[in-house]
Amino acid sequence: MNQFQAEIIDPAVKGTLNVLRSCARVDSIKRVVVTSSIISTLFTGTPLTPDVIVDEMWFSDLDVCKELKHWYAISKTLAEQAAWKFAEENGIDLVTIHPGLVLGPLLQPNLNLSMEMILKLIQGSPIYPSPYRLVDVRDVAHAHIQALEVPMANGRYMMVGRVTHDNEILKFLCQNYPAMHLPEKREQKVWALTSCLGS
Repeated sequence: MNQFQAEIIDPAVKGTLNVLRSCARVDSIKRVVVTSSIISTLFTGTPLTPDVIVDEMWFSDLDVCKELKHWYAISKTLAEQAAWKFAEENGIDLVTIHPGLVLGPLLQPNLNLSMEMILKLIQGSPIYPSPYRLVDVRDVAHAHIQALEVPMANGRYMMVGRVTHDNEILKFLCQNYPAMHLPEKREQKVWALTSCLGS
């Protein structure tokens, strides 16, 4: 875990705290909006049956994340927990945004994590199994503006526009990009701890 601690976890926690420390020194900053991830809420070990609603009170369980070797989930969970602790101790008005898999128009030419997940699915080696909790990048941007400007905004906001599965995404790509010659279906990959991911 030492490699992941240095490369993924420490930068997330220290980077978040560095920004918050800077904000705490500026009197004109009235609110801070932190972009977290839905990943910091999902890995609780609770079976996610259709009647279970994941809400803003959920935090990923670090032991479950370690068992899954999900270092990114650990980094996002620890960074957010550190942010809330610092905000409480320093009187910062904090709001956190928790998007699912963010898709939509890209600003940069290189591959980001969300697009890499779709590419890996196309290549037949998905990074994570279904389901995918999708949200449009434009909705995420709008949510950040609302979180900053609406006075009564507070706490944590989860963002999911649609929940879908591997084969639904492949079917969409086949219909809209026939030149790619993709299979419309693949065998569903099942996660070892499906109860942590939902259905």
